[in-house]
This record gives sequence, structure tokens and C-alpha cells, in this order.
Amino acid sequence: MNHQTIGDRATDPTTDHTTHRTTDRAPHQAPHRAAHLTPEDLAALRENLHEQRLFRQEQLQQIAAAATSRADALLQHRAAGQVEVRVKLAASARMVLADVEAALARLADGSYGACHLCRRPIARERLEIVPQARYCARCQQVREAGR
Repeated sequence: MNHQTIGDRATDPTTDHTTHRTTDRAPHQAPHRAAHLTPEDLAALRENLHEQRLFRQEQLQQIAAAATSRADALLQHRAAGQVEVRVKLAASARMVLADVEAALARLADGSYGACHLCRRPIARERLEIVPQARYCARCQQVREAGR
């Protein structure tokens, strides 16, 4: 049975019962590890994040190559809007890449799948769609509403 550890107490998310036991987690595991994710779920999400990282790295390389290889000749002919789109696309790709790298770090330290605000588990369905998500759907809506 997979238990989420909180201090010296463990909660069983399937029954919502709390039991007392000694903590036997590895020192690198954070207490917020999402108990609802199976090892298979985590492996699939890790693979998805690695694929996203490669995609974003390739995307940034292509944007940089296009900008440097034709910079002098095309810069004079390019509309300012096209340059702006390329700059924004690169900035967006860098942001997503940073989010993916942060999610991989959370996977490595055992804190993946816990909301950064409320500390509750992020729904598996949400992580399947946005594996780099830092917030549960509720907290994400609150953050977006505050913008």
C-alpha cells in the first residue's frame, strides 16, 4: 500500500485513514510525494518530460540557427512583426524548457506531483496533459484569476 508520509504519520489516500508509523522513506524523498502516482505513471511522465525537453531544445536551436544564418540578408527585409514573433516564440520555448527541467528535478527529489501552493496531490489526468504542472487545477485557476 502506498502511503503519503506527513511527519511521523501516514495517510492512506484510498481510505482516508490515518495511522501512526515510523518514517521509513529515503532521505532524498520529500514528504509531499504524490501517493496517487504509481511507479509506472511516474516513468511515463518522466519519459514525456524528456521528450518535451528534447523538443524545446531542438526548437531553440532551430530558431537560433534561422536567426544567425540569414540575419544580415533578411533582417533588412523582414517585417518588425516577424522578428517579434520569433523572439516571443524563443522566449516561450525557454520558459517551457525551464518548467520541464524543474519538473524533472522534482521527479528526482521525490516532490513531483504535489501542488506548490496547497501541497495536495495534482490530479494524474492533469499531469498527463501538462506533466510540468506545478499547481493543481484549483490553485492554477486562482493564480490565473489574480493576473
